[in-house]
Amino acid sequence: MNAKIDTAMIMAAGLGTRMRPLTEHKPKPLVEVAGKTLIDHVLDKARAAGISNVVVNVHYLPEQVEAHMERHASDLAVKISDERELLMETGGGLVQAQHLIDAEPFYCLNSDAIWTDEGAQDGLSRLAHAWDGERMDGLLLLVPKERAFQHPGKGDFFLDDEQRLVRRGERDSAPYVYTGNQLISHRLLREAPQEPFSTNKLWDRAISEGRLFGLVHIGDWYDIGSPQAIAPTEAALAVHG
Repeated sequence: MNAKIDTAMIMAAGLGTRMRPLTEHKPKPLVEVAGKTLIDHVLDKARAAGISNVVVNVHYLPEQVEAHMERHASDLAVKISDERELLMETGGGLVQAQHLIDAEPFYCLNSDAIWTDEGAQDGLSRLAHAWDGERMDGLLLLVPKERAFQHPGKGDFFLDDEQRLVRRGERDSAPYVYTGNQLISHRLLREAPQEPFSTNKLWDRAISEGRLFGLVHIGDWYDIGSPQAIAPTEAALAVHG
């Protein structure tokens, strides 16, 4: 796809319970790693990919996230999707924010991981380049399990010969981990529930229709799921430069 994709939703509404005690008085997106908040790591990647419009959902300590995003207003158009009254989970958060998102397709990015890029193109731009709206409702950025650092899982997906996603299911492991970054069409959200629910429900439908694809990330990925993940990530980033 050659058209510029300039809009992203950033998931920032989670409770951050696994990051306690660091999140007792601040939301997880504002936890610092290598001298920069988690959400700023994501925003830097977004800018590098040409994103100029962001929608950020908020729930836990929302005023802190809102105040932080005001600092980015000089070069980003920021909209807030307010989940103060009810945390909508990943799928419900997308549905609630949909009216704030004019672009087609658009990125959805998690604010709880850090990734590095290798080569000339960054991971988000590679997603845009690989996007085919005729065939896809979603394109997920995946990382090989051996480059998913600090991540305790068994892997999420396989890829078939056409790069469609296949779930791990009952198998002991799968080779690819979802990075929390995806490029999606509004079609993925059609007829979605209005209550809190997981994006997995939308993905399962897209998988059954053959419209959910994956792209393998070239660099490394660091899961910041607990305070113990911060120090080794900082050490790795210092080496990476």
